[in-house]
Formats: sequence, C-alpha cells, structure tokens
Amino acid sequence: MTVLLTGSTGFLGSYLLKYFVNAGYKVIALKRTTSDTYRIDKYLDRVTTYNVDTINVNMIFNKHQIDIVINTVTNYGRKDTNISSIIDTNLMFGLKVLEASIDARVRAFINTDTLLERNINTYSLSKAQLVDWMQFLSNKNTKIINVKIEHMYGPLDDENKFIYWLINQLKQNIDQIDLTSGIQKRDFIYIEDIVSAYNTIIENIEKLSNYEEFELGAGESIEVKTFIEKIYSELSNKQSLSTKLNFGAIAYRENENMNMIANIEKLKQLGWAPKTSIENGIKNILNGES
Repeated sequence: MTVLLTGSTGFLGSYLLKYFVNAGYKVIALKRTTSDTYRIDKYLDRVTTYNVDTINVNMIFNKHQIDIVINTVTNYGRKDTNISSIIDTNLMFGLKVLEASIDARVRAFINTDTLLERNINTYSLSKAQLVDWMQFLSNKNTKIINVKIEHMYGPLDDENKFIYWLINQLKQNIDQIDLTSGIQKRDFIYIEDIVSAYNTIIENIEKLSNYEEFELGAGESIEVKTFIEKIYSELSNKQSLSTKLNFGAIAYRENENMNMIANIEKLKQLGWAPKTSIENGIKNILNGES
C-alpha cells in the first residue's frame, strides 16, 4: 500500500511516517524545502520525499499510484498570524491535495481536524472551511474521512506548545508560573494512541461511507490544573522543584470552551481504544521516549 503524507515533518506527521514505514507501507512524504527534518532524519532514506513549494502536487499523483492520502499539515497561527498564510496552509493546500486525490481516484483522503468550534480563531475557521469542501466533494469515488483530534501530546512535540513550555519553565526552576485557574477540562490523547486510531481507520476503509467523521481523544476529560499538577509531581521525582504554580493569575481567552471531550464511540466500534494513561504519557515525555 502506498500512503501519501502531508506535514510529514510535523509532530503527528512524523509519528505516522515512522509507523507506516515500519509497517512495510510505501510512504510518499510531502514537506517544504525549509522544513526541519530532525524528527524523521533516520527515515529519509526509506521514503520518497517532495518539496511542495517547488513542485506541482498533481505531478506527484501522476507519477505514483497512491492508495491513501493523509493530510496533517497545519498552521496554528502561533508564529505566523497573517490570515492569508493560515488560509493558504489549512484550506487552499488541503483543497489542492483533496482535488488531486479525487482526480487520481485514491481509495481515501483522511484529513486531520480539530474539535475546536469553527469561529474560535483563524486556525479553527480555516480548518472548518476545508471540511465544508470535503463534505461538498464527498459524492466522488474517493472516500473522505475527517478526524477531529482533541488535545494530543507526547515526546518530540513543538517546544512552543504549552506542555513543553511548562516543562522547560519548571526545569529552570523559575520563581513563579502564572496560569489560568485551570478548571477548564481537556481530553488529553497520547500521540501513539492517535497513530493507532489512524491505522484502525485505514484497516476499515472498505466499511466506511463516502464521508465519515471521527472524534479522537481518550474519551474522558480532566481539569488542566490536574494535568499540570501531574507534570509537576512527576518532574519533582527527577529534580528538586520550588516553582510556584500561580493558578488564577491569567484570565481565560475569549470564548474559552470549559469542557472539551471527544466522543470516541465510532472508533471503538471499529475496534480501537486508547492504551496510554496520562501518567505514563507524562513519564514518556520527561524520559524523552518516542
């Protein structure tokens, strides 16, 4: 089976790439010329790579017989707040790959989405707009699957993400970290459980309708404060900590969702279930395991 993977150097993309290569799939990895490949350097000689900023996407489909397309490319708008750039990545690029997938009659196009409501920010709106087009084009020969992921975490995530930022602050033993009250609840899902869910979807492609949507998380939510305290407790087993966690010092962002949880019943019906506890996931991050 040949899998075309966008966002192959990113957090989720890199884990999917490693899994598919180790499972014996032929992998075509899309990236930019400027992409940092540190997550997949050991695998580059085992995959076919293309730089999407120097080549036409349609050429790739013309050159290869592709079975499954997985779109993980994402611009969260953290570093680049330019709206047009966010739309180019999250909507226009995804739409180009979707159109090419349909024209090439690939078996399935699997998109990575968010459980955030569409009007929370530019990121969520641009992701939702791609889903609008996915639904509009879902009467074609290619099966279109949308995976809405809750709060994923694990080793090798971006250093500017909240969990890694928090850990780095704690390791430096700074005096105080200002936080929200932390009573908002999130469904934390470990990266390897996410990869296994994608594999389960692929294994069941023939059972799925032309358009399907899955919510992906652990299926239970905990307060962010509790998650932070678990990190603090586990790290304190490795080094002495004196940092004060100043809960309530920061206001919530506008339109903050206070309880996000994924409905994973559809995935469970396909035989999938998360296996990694939050405690073990945190230990893996702190131990640098991946």
